[in-house]
Amino acid sequence: MVNIILAGLGLAAVGFAGKYALRQIPNAAKTFNEAMKNLPKFDSTTVANSKYYKGGFDQKMNRREAALILGISPSANKAKIKEAFKRVMAVNHPDRGGSPYIASKINEAKDFLEKHSRN
Repeated sequence: MVNIILAGLGLAAVGFAGKYALRQIPNAAKTFNEAMKNLPKFDSTTVANSKYYKGGFDQKMNRREAALILGISPSANKAKIKEAFKRVMAVNHPDRGGSPYIASKINEAKDFLEKHSRN
């Protein structure tokens, strides 16, 4: 008999908790919508103006493209080229899940800039 009474009280508690939760949903939705309004806007122009180059590779490597691949200025010295190469290759190496094609372009960019470096 006591078990039946405890089961009934448990069901009543679950019912009241459910009723309370359902009444709080509009407030939660309002709070969520207000929080979403305060987030920074994300659109395609933000991505297009980011530090990453949006576009494919040229047919023949040039100084501009090599500098974009390594993330340095086209007039960087050999020490900066080497440092940038290590940083970019560490992230894109094929042994660490990177693309072999991207790795070859990174190597090509380093070789091009070292060959055509002024210092």
